[in-house]
Amino acid sequence: MPTIVEGILLCFATSASVLGVLVNGFILCKTCTDYVRQKKCSKISFILTGLAISRICVIGVLIVDGYLKLFSPHMVASDTHITCVAYLWVIINHISTWFATSLNLFYLLKIANFSHYIFLCLKRRINTIFILLLGCLFISWSISLPQIMKMFNDYMQHRNTSWKLHLLKSEFIINHIVLNLGIFFFFMMTIIISFLIIISIWRHSRQMKLNISGFNNINTEVHVKAIKVLISFIILFILHFMGVFLETLSFFKSGNKLLLALGLAIACIYPCCHSFILILANSQLNQASLRALNQLKCCGEGTEVKTTWQT
Repeated sequence: MPTIVEGILLCFATSASVLGVLVNGFILCKTCTDYVRQKKCSKISFILTGLAISRICVIGVLIVDGYLKLFSPHMVASDTHITCVAYLWVIINHISTWFATSLNLFYLLKIANFSHYIFLCLKRRINTIFILLLGCLFISWSISLPQIMKMFNDYMQHRNTSWKLHLLKSEFIINHIVLNLGIFFFFMMTIIISFLIIISIWRHSRQMKLNISGFNNINTEVHVKAIKVLISFIILFILHFMGVFLETLSFFKSGNKLLLALGLAIACIYPCCHSFILILANSQLNQASLRALNQLKCCGEGTEVKTTWQT
């Protein structure tokens, strides 16, 4: 039985997971509805759709694997579980990170304003950039998937002894660094893109204050809000990998359930909160969420639903 602290962390992780599935499910429904209505799919809609689907899958893998490790450790030790979770996690987590990086890159090319010729060249060849990013995704898979096979073979060779004792900590860390090389690349790219957007918005906001002084400009407030949103993206992204690192660290602590529950709770924050912030930042998603909330409110009060969507 879990302790009180472990129970609280598990409740938090479960609540964040359920909320994350609902939020990402809403984004998925909105983008699919727009596609059916307009008969076309824009780049931003494609990215949001892929991001929502991949994050629902990430939440599923995190929560199922976490609960199995806590309540059914004998199932975790099976060969099938180890291989399935390893391959699923690498593929889905890489895809989710790729879509997040693509979204930030899309915002960089659409929002940022730099006069450098490299940036202008990238802005004109946005389709080529996304193809190159897709190539980076396949390269990261080609590096990570053989590494999983190597780790699994090491496990099979020493399964009769203690694999955790045989495998040195330094070797284990090196294996996981190689396993997540693609994630580190997209992570660093996301941070660089986010800071470039922040610099561009800050420069634009500063120019507006110099040109228009004496009153509070509405556009300036919008830029400041965008900066806060981007900073929150970076913080949540870092927290997610801290949570995954804590789950991995519990491997060296003889299955420390408290450390595992803490890592699971922290890792589940990002897929939920990041998507929730996207809804707040995107005007179309924000308006659709308000209409959906009004519809639910009217359903609860017994009011006609039609009047809600007309307002």
